[in-house]
Amino acid sequence: MTSHQTSPRFAPTALMLGNIVTGCSVLAPAGMLPELAAGLGIGIHTAGLLITFGAVVLCICSPLTAWLTPRYDRRQLRAATLLVLTLGNLGSAFVPDYAGLLALRLLMLAVGALYTPQAAGTAALISPVETRGSTIAYVFLGWSLAAAVGLPLITFIGSHSGWRAAYLAVGAAGAISLLLLTWRLPSGLKGAPVALKTWTELARNRMVVLLLLITTLQMSGQFVIFTFMGPLLNRLTGADANQVGLVFAIYGACGFLGVVIATRIVDGWGAYRTSLLFSCLLFAGIAVWTLGAGSYSLMAVAVAIWGLGFASTNSMQQVRLVAAAPPLASASVSLNTSVLYIGQAIGSALGGSLFGRGWLDATGYAAMGFAMLALLAILASRPRLPVAVLA
Repeated sequence: MTSHQTSPRFAPTALMLGNIVTGCSVLAPAGMLPELAAGLGIGIHTAGLLITFGAVVLCICSPLTAWLTPRYDRRQLRAATLLVLTLGNLGSAFVPDYAGLLALRLLMLAVGALYTPQAAGTAALISPVETRGSTIAYVFLGWSLAAAVGLPLITFIGSHSGWRAAYLAVGAAGAISLLLLTWRLPSGLKGAPVALKTWTELARNRMVVLLLLITTLQMSGQFVIFTFMGPLLNRLTGADANQVGLVFAIYGACGFLGVVIATRIVDGWGAYRTSLLFSCLLFAGIAVWTLGAGSYSLMAVAVAIWGLGFASTNSMQQVRLVAAAPPLASASVSLNTSVLYIGQAIGSALGGSLFGRGWLDATGYAAMGFAMLALLAILASRPRLPVAVLA
């Protein structure tokens, strides 16, 4: 595996910006479901299928593309992926109907699935060993920033200038990210292929399977609500577009804060206890959302509590997967990304079904059920040796 001892200036930032664009491309419909529904003449439930079907494509293509492309130059792959995301978002602004938008989105995400799982490996290749962990963490902050900054901006642009303008904005951000990545990421970076037997070994590892189940349950619970968070706030509290955008901003900002806190305490607490703490916050936030339904203030507070857990729990999942089977880490982290998208698909499909039937309060209780099952699975995954050894 080719590596560079010093990271070229702005190369990690280029990778991080690519994750922002990827995150915005995946999450964009959630921020403007009412505008999409009105502009395309469809129901909000149908518009939500953009998230559901997109997640299905991502969960299939994420490990598949990672398996097929390890020997290709990383800069060329990253650039090609960002080019497809850029053109896909720009093209989305001009499609005439829902069928065209859905088809273009699925094609865009089939290629875009390659970016995030491979970004961590690329970050490892361009950074020295002593700063590798912090570089990878920095690159993955892109997803937190996509939720904290990108999604509220998409909601604001979509509500004031239309959903087509929002897609143009994401496309413009993609073009800037593409230029920076092409300029600063060195060429000649290649990864090692993942052997087919690696996936068999993962399937036989009880702890790895349990951790992947936790990721699936956590993401399923969150996306029952998250996909339709804007319309739910509107229907339950009468919140307007600016108030919805504020809640998205709170969610993302608290997610960013949660990751910062988790990275500060994980060395002392251990990954298991840190994961348990933030999973409890995630459950508590969803519970307050459910029980406080109808009150904008309570639901906003709920999102703040929930937000502290949403990104940090996934970060801890990756840390625990690496510790559970270090030789299989690259494959297990890639698989974690895939089951994350499976959770998104399950949650958004269930949330859409409940929303379409008008069972708005039931979405919260369904999310609580998934979050509780995830907590029970985390308790079952408690290390049998001292936390200092295995966490």
